[in-house]
Amino acid sequence: MKKNIAVIGGGAAGMMAAYAAAKSGAQVTLYEKNEKLGKKIYITGKGRCNVTNACEPAAFMNKVVKNPRFLFSALNAFGPEDMMALLERLGCPVKVERGDRVFPVSEKASDVTRALEKELRRLGVSIRLNTKVSHILVENTAVCGVELEDGTRLEADRVVVATGGQSYPSTGSTGDGFRWMAELGHTVYPPLPSLIPLTCGAAWVSALQGLSLKNVRLTLKRGKKVLYSDVGEMLFTHFGISGPLVLSVSAHMAELAPEDVELLLDLKPGLTAEQLDARLLRELDASGKRQLHTLLTTLYPASLAEEMPALCGIPAHTPACEITREQRARLVKAGKELRLPVDGTRPLTEAVVTRGGVSVKEINPATMESKKIHGLYIAGELLDVDALTGGFNLQIAFSTGRLAGMSAAEPDAF
Repeated sequence: MKKNIAVIGGGAAGMMAAYAAAKSGAQVTLYEKNEKLGKKIYITGKGRCNVTNACEPAAFMNKVVKNPRFLFSALNAFGPEDMMALLERLGCPVKVERGDRVFPVSEKASDVTRALEKELRRLGVSIRLNTKVSHILVENTAVCGVELEDGTRLEADRVVVATGGQSYPSTGSTGDGFRWMAELGHTVYPPLPSLIPLTCGAAWVSALQGLSLKNVRLTLKRGKKVLYSDVGEMLFTHFGISGPLVLSVSAHMAELAPEDVELLLDLKPGLTAEQLDARLLRELDASGKRQLHTLLTTLYPASLAEEMPALCGIPAHTPACEITREQRARLVKAGKELRLPVDGTRPLTEAVVTRGGVSVKEINPATMESKKIHGLYIAGELLDVDALTGGFNLQIAFSTGRLAGMSAAEPDAF
Protein backbone atom coordinates (compact mmCIF):
# COMPACT_ATOMS: atom_id res chain seq x y z
CA MET A 1 0.00 0.00 0.00
CA LYS A 2 1.42 3.39 -1.01
CA LYS A 3 2.42 5.69 1.82
CA ASN A 4 0.86 9.14 1.85
CA ILE A 5 3.60 11.75 2.27
CA ALA A 6 3.14 15.50 2.66
CA VAL A 7 6.07 17.73 1.71
CA ILE A 8 5.85 21.31 2.92
CA GLY A 9 7.88 23.78 0.88
CA GLY A 10 8.56 23.79 -2.84
CA GLY A 11 12.15 24.99 -2.84
CA ALA A 12 15.30 22.99 -3.56
CA ALA A 13 14.96 20.67 -0.54
CA GLY A 14 11.20 20.26 -0.89
CA MET A 15 11.25 19.47 -4.59
CA MET A 16 14.02 16.94 -4.11
CA ALA A 17 12.19 15.35 -1.18
CA ALA A 18 9.02 15.04 -3.25
CA TYR A 19 11.01 13.60 -6.16
CA ALA A 20 12.78 11.00 -4.00
CA ALA A 21 9.60 9.95 -2.17
CA ALA A 22 7.60 9.60 -5.40
CA LYS A 23 10.48 7.75 -7.07
CA SER A 24 10.40 5.35 -4.11
CA GLY A 25 6.73 4.60 -4.74
CA ALA A 26 4.98 6.90 -2.28
CA GLN A 27 1.91 9.01 -2.92
CA VAL A 28 3.21 12.57 -2.52
CA THR A 29 1.54 15.94 -2.09
CA LEU A 30 3.78 19.01 -2.27
CA TYR A 31 2.43 22.13 -0.56
CA GLU A 32 3.85 25.49 -1.66
CA LYS A 33 2.43 28.79 -0.44
CA ASN A 34 3.83 30.76 -3.40
CA GLU A 35 2.36 30.89 -6.89
CA LYS A 36 5.25 28.81 -8.27
CA LEU A 37 7.90 26.35 -7.16
CA GLY A 38 11.55 27.19 -6.56
CA LYS A 39 11.11 30.89 -6.00
CA LYS A 40 14.41 31.23 -4.15
CA ILE A 41 16.20 29.18 -6.80
CA TYR A 42 15.30 31.89 -9.31
CA ILE A 43 17.51 34.44 -7.52
CA THR A 44 20.53 32.22 -6.84
CA GLY A 45 23.73 32.89 -8.75
CA LYS A 46 22.29 36.24 -9.88
CA GLY A 47 19.57 34.42 -11.76
CA ARG A 48 21.94 31.87 -13.29
CA CYS A 49 21.56 29.33 -10.44
CA ASN A 50 24.85 28.08 -9.02
CA VAL A 51 23.25 24.67 -8.57
CA THR A 52 26.16 22.82 -6.89
CA ASN A 53 29.95 22.64 -6.68
CA ALA A 54 31.94 19.92 -8.46
CA CYS A 55 34.81 19.80 -5.96
CA GLU A 56 36.10 16.69 -4.19
CA PRO A 57 34.12 15.47 -1.12
CA ALA A 58 36.80 16.56 1.36
CA ALA A 59 36.96 20.02 -0.20
CA PHE A 60 33.16 20.24 -0.05
CA MET A 61 33.16 19.48 3.67
CA ASN A 62 35.77 22.17 4.26
CA LYS A 63 33.30 24.70 2.86
CA VAL A 64 30.59 23.73 5.36
CA VAL A 65 30.89 26.18 8.24
CA LYS A 66 28.33 24.76 10.67
CA ASN A 67 27.90 21.06 11.56
CA PRO A 68 29.65 19.48 8.54
CA ARG A 69 29.81 15.98 10.08
CA PHE A 70 26.01 15.84 10.20
CA LEU A 71 25.96 15.86 6.39
CA PHE A 72 28.15 12.81 5.73
CA SER A 73 25.27 10.42 5.06
CA ALA A 74 23.25 12.84 2.94
CA LEU A 75 26.19 13.90 0.77
CA ASN A 76 27.59 10.38 0.41
CA ALA A 77 24.20 9.14 -0.76
CA PHE A 78 23.67 12.02 -3.20
CA GLY A 79 26.55 14.37 -3.93
CA PRO A 80 27.38 17.01 -6.54
CA GLU A 81 28.08 14.50 -9.32
CA ASP A 82 24.71 12.87 -8.68
CA MET A 83 22.93 16.22 -8.84
CA MET A 84 24.68 17.12 -12.08
CA ALA A 85 23.79 13.73 -13.59
CA LEU A 86 20.15 14.10 -12.54
CA LEU A 87 19.80 17.51 -14.17
CA GLU A 88 21.45 16.22 -17.35
CA ARG A 89 19.01 13.30 -17.40
CA LEU A 90 16.08 15.66 -16.89
CA GLY A 91 17.07 17.74 -19.90
CA CYS A 92 18.91 20.54 -18.12
CA PRO A 93 22.60 20.26 -19.16
CA VAL A 94 25.13 21.84 -16.80
CA LYS A 95 28.63 23.28 -17.03
CA VAL A 96 31.48 23.76 -14.55
CA GLU A 97 33.04 27.21 -14.19
CA ARG A 98 35.83 28.79 -12.15
CA GLY A 99 35.96 27.55 -8.58
CA ASP A 100 34.15 24.32 -9.61
CA ARG A 101 30.85 26.21 -9.59
CA VAL A 102 28.15 24.43 -11.57
CA PHE A 103 25.52 26.28 -13.63
CA PRO A 104 22.92 25.24 -16.19
CA VAL A 105 24.34 25.65 -19.70
CA SER A 106 21.43 27.96 -20.50
CA GLU A 107 22.44 30.19 -17.55
CA LYS A 108 18.76 30.33 -16.58
CA ALA A 109 17.75 29.36 -13.04
CA SER A 110 14.23 28.82 -14.33
CA ASP A 111 15.45 25.83 -16.36
CA VAL A 112 16.53 24.04 -13.17
CA THR A 113 13.15 24.53 -11.55
CA ARG A 114 11.31 23.67 -14.76
CA ALA A 115 13.21 20.39 -15.15
CA LEU A 116 12.51 19.33 -11.57
CA GLU A 117 8.84 20.34 -11.71
CA LYS A 118 8.32 18.46 -14.97
CA GLU A 119 9.75 15.31 -13.37
CA LEU A 120 7.58 15.72 -10.26
CA ARG A 121 4.47 15.88 -12.42
CA ARG A 122 5.63 12.87 -14.45
CA LEU A 123 6.02 10.91 -11.22
CA GLY A 124 2.49 11.82 -10.18
CA VAL A 125 3.28 14.27 -7.40
CA SER A 126 0.27 16.41 -6.53
CA ILE A 127 1.57 19.99 -6.52
CA ARG A 128 -0.61 22.41 -4.59
CA LEU A 129 0.48 25.99 -5.21
CA ASN A 130 -0.86 29.01 -3.32
CA THR A 131 -1.55 26.62 -0.43
CA LYS A 132 -0.31 27.59 3.00
CA VAL A 133 0.11 25.01 5.74
CA SER A 134 -0.56 26.44 9.20
CA HIS A 135 0.14 23.43 11.45
CA ILE A 136 1.67 19.99 11.49
CA LEU A 137 -0.70 17.53 13.12
CA VAL A 138 0.76 15.16 15.72
CA GLU A 139 -0.84 12.37 17.72
CA ASN A 140 1.02 10.33 20.35
CA THR A 141 4.40 11.78 19.27
CA ALA A 142 3.83 10.76 15.66
CA VAL A 143 2.73 12.94 12.75
CA CYS A 144 -0.70 12.27 11.30
CA GLY A 145 -1.20 15.10 8.83
CA VAL A 146 -1.22 18.82 8.14
CA GLU A 147 -3.69 21.62 8.66
CA LEU A 148 -4.09 24.30 6.00
CA GLU A 149 -4.62 27.99 6.62
CA ASP A 150 -8.35 27.67 5.89
CA GLY A 151 -8.70 25.02 8.61
CA THR A 152 -8.77 22.00 6.30
CA ARG A 153 -7.12 18.96 7.91
CA LEU A 154 -5.43 16.46 5.63
CA GLU A 155 -4.07 13.08 6.68
CA ALA A 156 -0.49 12.05 5.98
CA ASP A 157 1.58 9.06 7.04
CA ARG A 158 4.77 11.10 6.97
CA VAL A 159 5.57 14.82 6.73
CA VAL A 160 8.73 16.35 5.28
CA VAL A 161 9.27 19.97 6.30
CA ALA A 162 11.45 22.01 3.94
CA THR A 163 10.22 25.56 4.46
CA GLY A 164 13.63 27.26 4.30
CA GLY A 165 15.17 29.74 6.70
CA GLN A 166 14.28 33.36 7.23
CA SER A 167 16.27 35.20 4.57
CA TYR A 168 14.62 36.71 1.50
CA PRO A 169 11.08 36.47 2.94
CA SER A 170 9.66 37.56 -0.42
CA THR A 171 10.50 34.04 -1.64
CA GLY A 172 8.40 32.50 1.11
CA SER A 173 11.11 31.90 3.71
CA THR A 174 9.33 33.54 6.61
CA GLY A 175 10.37 31.26 9.45
CA ASP A 176 7.22 29.11 9.61
CA GLY A 177 9.25 25.93 10.02
CA PHE A 178 11.21 27.33 12.95
CA ARG A 179 7.96 28.09 14.77
CA TRP A 180 6.49 24.65 14.08
CA MET A 181 9.62 22.85 15.23
CA ALA A 182 9.76 24.84 18.45
CA GLU A 183 6.07 24.09 19.12
CA LEU A 184 6.80 20.39 18.62
CA GLY A 185 9.53 20.45 21.24
CA HIS A 186 12.62 20.84 19.10
CA THR A 187 15.56 23.02 20.06
CA VAL A 188 15.66 25.85 17.54
CA TYR A 189 18.67 28.13 17.52
CA PRO A 190 17.79 31.75 16.74
CA PRO A 191 18.10 32.58 13.02
CA LEU A 192 21.14 34.69 12.20
CA PRO A 193 22.31 36.13 8.87
CA SER A 194 25.09 34.31 7.04
CA LEU A 195 26.63 35.07 3.65
CA ILE A 196 25.67 38.70 4.01
CA PRO A 197 27.30 42.10 3.41
CA LEU A 198 28.90 43.78 6.43
CA THR A 199 28.30 47.31 7.67
CA CYS A 200 31.03 49.84 8.48
CA GLY A 201 30.16 53.26 9.84
CA ALA A 202 33.56 54.84 9.14
CA ALA A 203 33.42 57.83 6.78
CA TRP A 204 36.41 56.62 4.74
CA VAL A 205 34.61 53.37 3.91
CA SER A 206 31.57 55.28 2.62
CA ALA A 207 33.88 57.53 0.61
CA LEU A 208 35.07 54.45 -1.29
CA GLN A 209 31.57 53.27 -2.28
CA GLY A 210 31.56 51.72 -5.74
CA LEU A 211 35.21 50.69 -5.54
CA SER A 212 35.73 47.05 -6.47
CA LEU A 213 38.98 45.32 -5.52
CA LYS A 214 40.29 42.11 -7.07
CA ASN A 215 43.04 39.79 -5.87
CA VAL A 216 43.06 41.13 -2.33
CA ARG A 217 43.21 39.07 0.86
CA LEU A 218 40.70 39.33 3.69
CA THR A 219 41.65 37.85 7.05
CA LEU A 220 39.31 37.46 10.01
CA LYS A 221 41.00 37.09 13.39
CA ARG A 222 39.80 36.53 16.91
CA GLY A 223 42.70 37.47 19.11
CA LYS A 224 45.67 35.70 17.54
CA LYS A 225 43.55 32.96 15.97
CA VAL A 226 42.84 33.22 12.24
CA LEU A 227 39.21 32.24 11.62
CA TYR A 228 39.26 32.81 7.87
CA SER A 229 41.68 34.06 5.24
CA ASP A 230 41.40 34.00 1.45
CA VAL A 231 42.18 35.94 -1.71
CA GLY A 232 39.43 37.17 -3.99
CA GLU A 233 37.12 40.09 -4.73
CA MET A 234 35.33 42.62 -2.55
CA LEU A 235 33.33 45.79 -2.98
CA PHE A 236 32.94 49.01 -0.98
CA THR A 237 29.33 50.21 -0.68
CA HIS A 238 27.41 53.08 0.88
CA PHE A 239 26.78 50.95 4.00
CA GLY A 240 30.09 49.07 4.23
CA ILE A 241 31.57 46.17 2.31
CA SER A 242 30.27 43.35 0.13
CA GLY A 243 31.41 40.89 -2.53
CA PRO A 244 32.37 37.18 -2.48
CA LEU A 245 35.17 37.50 0.09
CA VAL A 246 33.00 39.49 2.46
CA LEU A 247 30.11 37.03 2.25
CA SER A 248 32.48 34.20 3.16
CA VAL A 249 33.85 36.20 6.08
CA SER A 250 30.32 36.80 7.35
CA ALA A 251 29.72 33.05 7.59
CA HIS A 252 32.62 32.77 10.02
CA MET A 253 31.48 35.64 12.22
CA ALA A 254 27.73 34.97 12.22
CA GLU A 255 27.71 34.02 15.90
CA LEU A 256 30.38 36.50 17.01
CA ALA A 257 30.09 40.14 18.07
CA PRO A 258 31.90 42.57 15.72
CA GLU A 259 33.95 43.92 18.64
CA ASP A 260 35.32 40.42 19.32
CA VAL A 261 36.95 40.04 15.89
CA GLU A 262 39.33 41.95 13.65
CA LEU A 263 39.00 42.12 9.87
CA LEU A 264 42.20 42.92 7.98
CA LEU A 265 42.59 43.75 4.30
CA ASP A 266 45.82 42.93 2.48
CA LEU A 267 45.84 45.10 -0.64
CA LYS A 268 48.98 43.47 -2.05
CA PRO A 269 48.89 39.75 -1.14
CA GLY A 270 51.43 39.01 -3.88
CA LEU A 271 54.08 41.07 -2.09
CA THR A 272 55.67 40.60 1.31
CA ALA A 273 55.82 43.61 3.62
CA GLU A 274 59.52 43.92 2.77
CA GLN A 275 58.83 43.86 -0.97
CA LEU A 276 56.05 46.43 -0.63
CA ASP A 277 58.38 48.63 1.43
CA ALA A 278 61.10 48.39 -1.24
CA ARG A 279 58.62 49.28 -3.99
CA LEU A 280 57.24 52.21 -2.00
CA LEU A 281 60.77 53.43 -1.32
CA ARG A 282 61.58 53.38 -5.05
CA GLU A 283 58.40 55.36 -5.79
CA LEU A 284 59.24 57.91 -3.10
CA ASP A 285 62.85 58.33 -4.29
CA ALA A 286 61.69 58.86 -7.87
CA SER A 287 58.88 61.31 -7.02
CA GLY A 288 60.68 64.27 -5.44
CA LYS A 289 58.09 66.88 -4.45
CA ARG A 290 55.16 64.93 -5.85
CA GLN A 291 52.34 64.82 -3.29
CA LEU A 292 51.81 61.57 -1.42
CA HIS A 293 48.17 60.94 -2.42
CA THR A 294 49.13 61.36 -6.09
CA LEU A 295 52.13 59.07 -5.78
CA LEU A 296 50.01 56.33 -4.20
CA THR A 297 47.93 56.01 -7.39
CA THR A 298 50.82 53.93 -8.75
CA LEU A 299 49.94 51.34 -6.10
CA TYR A 300 46.20 51.68 -5.53
CA PRO A 301 43.00 52.85 -7.28
CA ALA A 302 42.66 56.64 -7.21
CA SER A 303 39.85 56.80 -4.62
CA LEU A 304 41.76 54.52 -2.24
CA ALA A 305 45.03 56.40 -2.81
CA GLU A 306 43.16 59.54 -1.76
CA GLU A 307 42.14 57.99 1.56
CA MET A 308 45.36 56.13 2.45
CA PRO A 309 47.40 59.08 3.80
CA ALA A 310 44.72 60.02 6.34
CA LEU A 311 44.38 56.38 7.39
CA CYS A 312 48.10 56.47 8.17
CA GLY A 313 47.97 59.82 9.93
CA ILE A 314 49.91 61.60 7.18
CA PRO A 315 48.81 64.84 5.43
CA ALA A 316 47.76 63.92 1.89
CA HIS A 317 49.73 66.77 0.32
CA THR A 318 53.03 65.83 1.96
CA PRO A 319 55.79 65.80 -0.69
CA ALA A 320 57.32 62.40 -1.34
CA CYS A 321 60.76 63.64 -0.42
CA GLU A 322 59.56 64.53 3.10
CA ILE A 323 58.07 61.14 4.01
CA THR A 324 59.92 59.73 7.01
CA ARG A 325 60.90 56.11 7.58
CA GLU A 326 58.28 55.83 10.32
CA GLN A 327 55.57 57.21 8.01
CA ARG A 328 56.65 54.79 5.29
CA ALA A 329 56.31 51.93 7.78
CA ARG A 330 52.75 53.05 8.49
CA LEU A 331 51.97 53.11 4.77
CA VAL A 332 53.32 49.58 4.37
CA LYS A 333 51.31 48.30 7.34
CA ALA A 334 48.14 49.87 5.91
CA GLY A 335 48.85 48.21 2.57
CA LYS A 336 49.27 44.80 4.17
CA GLU A 337 46.96 45.00 7.20
CA LEU A 338 44.32 47.67 6.65
CA ARG A 339 41.78 47.28 9.44
CA LEU A 340 38.16 47.35 8.25
CA PRO A 341 35.97 48.78 11.05
CA VAL A 342 33.04 46.36 10.80
CA ASP A 343 30.17 47.14 13.18
CA GLY A 344 27.48 44.70 12.06
CA THR A 345 25.68 43.09 9.12
CA ARG A 346 22.85 43.96 6.80
CA PRO A 347 19.40 42.68 7.91
CA LEU A 348 18.66 38.95 8.04
CA THR A 349 16.15 39.43 5.22
CA GLU A 350 19.10 40.15 2.88
CA ALA A 351 21.19 37.11 3.87
CA VAL A 352 21.90 34.46 1.25
CA VAL A 353 21.34 31.78 3.89
CA THR A 354 20.17 31.57 7.49
CA ARG A 355 22.49 30.41 10.26
CA GLY A 356 20.67 28.66 13.09
CA GLY A 357 17.59 26.47 13.01
CA VAL A 358 16.76 22.99 14.28
CA SER A 359 19.50 21.39 16.36
CA VAL A 360 21.07 18.58 14.35
CA LYS A 361 21.46 16.60 17.61
CA GLU A 362 17.71 16.03 17.44
CA ILE A 363 17.72 14.76 13.84
CA ASN A 364 18.87 11.33 12.67
CA PRO A 365 21.60 12.12 10.10
CA ALA A 366 21.05 8.78 8.33
CA THR A 367 17.37 9.51 7.59
CA MET A 368 16.65 13.19 8.41
CA GLU A 369 13.88 12.00 10.73
CA SER A 370 13.17 13.82 13.97
CA LYS A 371 14.27 11.97 17.09
CA LYS A 372 11.32 13.53 18.91
CA ILE A 373 8.40 13.13 16.51
CA HIS A 374 8.02 9.87 14.57
CA GLY A 375 7.38 10.37 10.87
CA LEU A 376 8.58 13.98 10.85
CA TYR A 377 11.49 14.69 8.48
CA ILE A 378 13.39 17.95 8.24
CA ALA A 379 15.55 19.12 5.33
CA GLY A 380 17.33 22.10 3.85
CA GLU A 381 17.90 25.47 5.42
CA LEU A 382 15.60 24.65 8.32
CA LEU A 383 18.50 22.64 9.75
CA ASP A 384 21.32 24.32 11.69
CA VAL A 385 23.77 23.70 8.83
CA ASP A 386 25.24 26.21 6.40
CA ALA A 387 28.21 26.64 4.08
CA LEU A 388 30.14 29.21 2.07
CA THR A 389 29.12 30.51 -1.34
CA GLY A 390 29.77 28.49 -4.48
CA GLY A 391 26.79 26.14 -4.79
CA PHE A 392 27.37 24.36 -1.48
CA ASN A 393 24.17 25.45 0.25
CA LEU A 394 21.95 24.42 -2.66
CA GLN A 395 23.64 21.01 -2.77
CA ILE A 396 23.03 20.62 0.97
CA ALA A 397 19.35 21.35 0.33
CA PHE A 398 19.18 18.83 -2.52
CA SER A 399 21.06 16.14 -0.57
CA THR A 400 19.13 16.46 2.70
CA GLY A 401 15.85 16.76 0.81
CA ARG A 402 16.51 13.59 -1.16
CA LEU A 403 17.50 11.65 1.95
CA ALA A 404 14.39 12.86 3.80
CA GLY A 405 12.09 11.91 0.92
CA MET A 406 13.64 8.48 0.44
CA SER A 407 13.60 7.74 4.15
CA ALA A 408 9.98 8.80 4.53
CA ALA A 409 8.98 6.40 1.75
CA GLU A 410 10.92 3.40 3.06
CA PRO A 411 8.50 0.55 3.87
CA ASP A 412 10.51 -0.59 6.88
CA ALA A 413 10.28 2.88 8.37
CA PHE A 414 6.62 2.36 9.23
